[in-house]
Amino acid sequence: MLTLFFTCFGKFKQRNKEYMVRFLIVLTALVFGLVGVASAVDPRSDAAALDLAKATLTAHGGAKIKDAKTMVLRGSVEVSAPGSTQTLPAAFAIVLSGEKYRFEIQSAFFNFQQTSDGDQTSSSMAGVSLPPINRVGVFVLPRIEEEGYVVAALGEKFKKKKGFRITSPEGYFTDFVVDEKTSLIKEYESSYELNGRLISTGVAITKYREVDGILVNEKFSQRLEFGSMSAYASFSAKDILINSAVDDDVFTIK
Repeated sequence: MLTLFFTCFGKFKQRNKEYMVRFLIVLTALVFGLVGVASAVDPRSDAAALDLAKATLTAHGGAKIKDAKTMVLRGSVEVSAPGSTQTLPAAFAIVLSGEKYRFEIQSAFFNFQQTSDGDQTSSSMAGVSLPPINRVGVFVLPRIEEEGYVVAALGEKFKKKKGFRITSPEGYFTDFVVDEKTSLIKEYESSYELNGRLISTGVAITKYREVDGILVNEKFSQRLEFGSMSAYASFSAKDILINSAVDDDVFTIK
């Protein structure tokens, strides 16, 4: 099955197969987040950056994001592999409930599923290890007033843009660039180590959808860099549900 999947992308070197599989998994894991947090601002946070981060959180829904119990997203994604101009159409589904999550990618040639019950994580692919899903990307925005999460000025790459950096207690960081007028996130970039490789991912958001007072990424593109190699994806969320009933069985690890 995997051989057929990669054949669709032309002639690949053996290592590119691993990159493509990991890309499909990682890109889905870095797009959305939903967590409940307590207020306890970390004293290491920069006051000006924290004020901007608070304004951004408010623009995206503020307390409604913090109070949200569940989020369900379903849609389509077009993925291009490193070194290829061809794309693979696939479907994605994400279910989030506090620290629990489940996400799936399905295509005609490749399927993947990863589930966390809040304590343990299991995936359908051996050897795949992701950073904590609520420590990178937009996952950390609701945590800006939680102790251990440091809000600071943007990194060197974005120093001329309006935005801020959030670093998790484990050292994962995300740079957020926000719109001057709306305070909405325009793009963000994270870097981290995955199985001994340094990976950088960048997301550019082109359209939001308001659902129950929360602005959620509806259309966006993502870039993933493995050293000198890059892969891309274009997402479109069709169904976005906030606070819908979710059975705990969804997060059962089998």
